[in-house]
Amino acid sequence: MKWLYNLFQNNSKKYFEDFSIISTDIHSHLIPSIDDGSKDLETSINIIKKLSELGFKKIITTPHVMSDMYRNDSKTIINGLKLLKQEVLKQKIDISLSAAAEYYVDYEFAQNIGKQDFLTFGNNFLLIEHSFIEAPKDFFDIIFKLQTEGYNVVLAHPERYRFYQIDDYEKLIEKGVYLQLNLLSLTNYYSLSTSKKVKKMIDRKMFSFVGTDCHNQNQAELYSNCIKTNLFTDLVNKNFLLNHTL
Repeated sequence: MKWLYNLFQNNSKKYFEDFSIISTDIHSHLIPSIDDGSKDLETSINIIKKLSELGFKKIITTPHVMSDMYRNDSKTIINGLKLLKQEVLKQKIDISLSAAAEYYVDYEFAQNIGKQDFLTFGNNFLLIEHSFIEAPKDFFDIIFKLQTEGYNVVLAHPERYRFYQIDDYEKLIEKGVYLQLNLLSLTNYYSLSTSKKVKKMIDRKMFSFVGTDCHNQNQAELYSNCIKTNLFTDLVNKNFLLNHTL
């Protein structure tokens, strides 16, 4: 009769209808043609319309800043944001739009700490990522320097770094790092092992933010699959998410 009990448990779980409980998407690549995200204005607008339909009220889009590939700076990002906001206003899409950036942690980034102002969101939250092969050797030193400069460090999609284990996430959190989950990690989009890791992290209340990390329209069409999953329900109910405070 265990199967009957499990069936009842699954059916009795309260699912959400959309992402309005989250309200704000803090990670996406919607400024056209400046990174590996949206390639044109039309695509960006279509994605924004889709996110609005899914219940998001605010988008903080975050283009890549990478010294060896996407050499964006505050000027290119803000100029791109202005054009995007003009089109959103023109098409009367009911959503708030702003921008920060997703900074790739490398030697050049580390050298710029204290020398330039990084684009942030909310309470001086700074979104960063690093190599998918290994973390920088001096990663904790870099985190400390950023915190000394007044930044609240947010690590993008930590669940996707295969070399990180639960103990590593706990150490990051102990050091004051906020963890941001990618929505599609709630499914098997990246891999089955990733979604299994996510379940452990959700159960341990490790996530402070969630984001779409949307790069294209194909991904935008998949987010609805995340809403009525046990993992999304558990994410919202078990983790103290800060998205709605922004």
